[in-house]
Amino acid sequence: MNVDNFSMSIIMHAGNAKVYLHEALADARNGEFEGTDEKIKLASDELLAAHKIQTKFLQQDSNGELKNLQVLLMHAQDHLMTVISEKDLIKEMIEMYKRQIETEQKMERLSKVIERLEMKKN
Repeated sequence: MNVDNFSMSIIMHAGNAKVYLHEALADARNGEFEGTDEKIKLASDELLAAHKIQTKFLQQDSNGELKNLQVLLMHAQDHLMTVISEKDLIKEMIEMYKRQIETEQKMERLSKVIERLEMKKN
């Protein structure tokens, strides 16, 4: 596989991962947590595939098989590392949304209890 093919494969897998991650985040924002873990797993699988391609590239480079770095390859590496960072942040944000919704639900239940208590007073 040549450098351009390596690069495009990395970009493709990283892009797929990014789509899954942002779908999971959008679901969490809407309180739909059921599919978020699966989307995070799909993103992880895509990142693993990109990482394996990157490892092959690094092996070829260390064996002296690659003579010069191309802009497309640098873009691919940058794209991959950005999505890996996004994955960590999005996982944290999903947890924050879960806690926010749980807190809102607790506040709603508490509000109803307070309402009933006030009605009993009157």
